[in-house]
Amino acid sequence: MNSQTTAPAVEESHPTPLLPAPTPQHVDVTHISGQAYAVFIRDHELTVDQPFTAGGDDDGPTPVELFVSSLATCVAYYAGQFLRRHHLPHENLRVRCEFDMADDRPARVAAVRLRLLLPVRLTATERRALRAVVDHCTVHNTLRQPPDISVAVD
Repeated sequence: MNSQTTAPAVEESHPTPLLPAPTPQHVDVTHISGQAYAVFIRDHELTVDQPFTAGGDDDGPTPVELFVSSLATCVAYYAGQFLRRHHLPHENLRVRCEFDMADDRPARVAAVRLRLLLPVRLTATERRALRAVVDHCTVHNTLRQPPDISVAVD
């Protein structure tokens, strides 16, 4: 018998749960380099980064800019649908969006101001109706009634 015995190999068991198949409503984010991340949404890819002043390479908008732009594009979509439904021109419809960051903690967007720049003049009644429609876009509704958010660390 050999005086040198070797301990049996111990297999470390770190069960890695398989991620469930993505739902139809999912987004994947993967680190690229530095502070840049690739965002995959359906068949689309975009880059999110930080500006030079925050240590990034400014290869794309920041997460906060995407957040605010989601609200602006949702408002634009609802406004465009309103104009189409009322057989009004919607080409060149624009939404200007400005936002302020909070001065205190936690870090967050403190205020968002949206301005619809319409390609057509509306009556007072049409303006009120349009305002009611865009005030209830999906992103706006989500901000008013925040979703439950959970983060799992694997």
